[in-house]
Amino acid sequence: MDRKIKHLEFIQGVINRLASDSFRLKGWSVVLVSALFVLSAREGRPELVSAAIVPVFVFWGLDGYFLWQERLFRVLYDHVRVLAEDQVDFSMNVRAVGTGRAPTWLGATFSRTLLSFYAALAVAVGMALAIWLIAKENDEWLAEFSSASSTNTTYLAQWSSAIAG
Repeated sequence: MDRKIKHLEFIQGVINRLASDSFRLKGWSVVLVSALFVLSAREGRPELVSAAIVPVFVFWGLDGYFLWQERLFRVLYDHVRVLAEDQVDFSMNVRAVGTGRAPTWLGATFSRTLLSFYAALAVAVGMALAIWLIAKENDEWLAEFSSASSTNTTYLAQWSSAIAG
């Protein structure tokens, strides 16, 4: 029984590391996207906001890979859990176990948890880009209005002085 318990502990350790790495990826994706937002605002470059979508999709795919591996190790855990003591070989090969019911990378990537997190992050990038473009468009309109307004004021002043004079 000690061999089986030790093997299960090895597998559980891998599962814990994969879950921890997945958590760190989510943190890094938020930090990187936020840093690109700040840099874009500071430098006045909207292309940096649009570039923030790249790390969202890269981290999403990588996080899907970690979740996929975690699920494969859970299948291995379930396999080892029911093995007889003399059949425990300390194999960590996830491909050899449960090929019929093995999870897929695509299934893990589009799981509810990853989809909701990374889709929300992608929507935030899209909203930031839209806000930036609307603000830029309004600044151009305001600049045109201001220059037209000052030109009209100059003409009005000349016209009123010509009438008065």
